[in-house]
Amino acid sequence: MAEELKQVADLITANTIFCTKEVLTSDEAARYLGISKSYLYKLTMKQAIPHYKPMGKMCYFNRVELESWLQSNRVATADEISQQAQTYCMRKGGKR
Repeated sequence: MAEELKQVADLITANTIFCTKEVLTSDEAARYLGISKSYLYKLTMKQAIPHYKPMGKMCYFNRVELESWLQSNRVATADEISQQAQTYCMRKGGKR
């Protein structure tokens, strides 16, 4: 019972960190993004994800920037694409 309570407390603490902490370590960022730490390192090496290296070795991540990065490549729904196509055809009048 005590072990289960400790696990629940650890879970609550970990989730609270993500809501309140602005700067995340590599471990925290990987958990926050739901990816492996090795994949996170691959993204940093490709300079595909925003990160900071204040002392040249340790990587740190800004939580708000990670959220923006996650939402950066939105894929339109089929309905949105259909609407855009209809709008385009109406503006052009069906002419080439």
